[in-house]
Amino acid sequence: MTRTITPREVGIAAGAFFLLLAVGTIGYSLLLDESPFEALFRTVNTIYTAGLVDAPEDTAAKVFTLALVIGGVAVFLYVFALLIELAVSGSLGNALVRRRTARRVNKLEDHYIICGYGRVGRRIGREFRASGLDYVVVDFGPEAVKAARDLGDLVIESSGTDPASLTQAGLATARGLVASSDSDVDNLYVTLSARAARPDMLIVARAANEDAAEKLRLAGADRVVQPYATAGLEMAKLVAKPQVAAFLDIVTSAGGPDLSIEEIEVTSGSGQAGMSIRNLRIRHETGALVIAVQKPDGRFDATPSPDTALEVGDVVIAVGTVAELQQLEELFAERV
Repeated sequence: MTRTITPREVGIAAGAFFLLLAVGTIGYSLLLDESPFEALFRTVNTIYTAGLVDAPEDTAAKVFTLALVIGGVAVFLYVFALLIELAVSGSLGNALVRRRTARRVNKLEDHYIICGYGRVGRRIGREFRASGLDYVVVDFGPEAVKAARDLGDLVIESSGTDPASLTQAGLATARGLVASSDSDVDNLYVTLSARAARPDMLIVARAANEDAAEKLRLAGADRVVQPYATAGLEMAKLVAKPQVAAFLDIVTSAGGPDLSIEEIEVTSGSGQAGMSIRNLRIRHETGALVIAVQKPDGRFDATPSPDTALEVGDVVIAVGTVAELQQLEELFAERV
């Protein structure tokens, strides 16, 4: 982890500096019968300008001056050591990067958080970039952090198991979170923390086996993905039903050259609520094909008829080209 200066260390340096000024001012005022301003002027010159003022003739004042000089050198060396440590460790530059990242994250809304930027997390990031989605990466591994920054990603250099890191990643305004760490335990902690803070947010988690998957569901994950089980299923499909698998691969690939799948929520502001698929002439007007409708209670109508009425809160799932799906989004866009 990168070394950073703590508020306590800054407080010690500042406190020692002002204490020296106060002690010097009071001491010279009493020993040399000087005004407070003259005593302050003598103190500053004695400590930091190596005696541009005349040395006092009084023995007690000389002893006091020596003590003041030694104290000033000690404070200077302490501050100098902190600055050297900052320069060597690079934490000053990292602090500036963190401030810029915080400002950019604070401007985000409806973005996604990726906790864990290993092979799975990076693939998720690639899909998000291809789809034009905003996201924030949370990881503390040097390799993962470097990979994210090389791609221009927003990175919170911390563990997703720390609730503070999720807050820094904009959990309050995020649309969804992906717990994609290689560790099932970490994904469980991330899911618990995120669900406690955002009961309404979509959470997708990675699991190594069914036992871990069940725990993640109990912790609040909406969807759990088992990469090894999924890979085996896909390989079986490729062998048993190669043409179906090839079609699904084209349809489900983000930014595919032929077809894509999109989901669009029916809102009251669109002016289309209460109308049927037939009345909206979706296929004729946009070219996209509605393949399913999800109701607000979670039920799916996987084979909606043309007479199916679309109500507020329904999610229309359609397939088509990028251009066709853009027209469909415009059809259900909020009317100003």
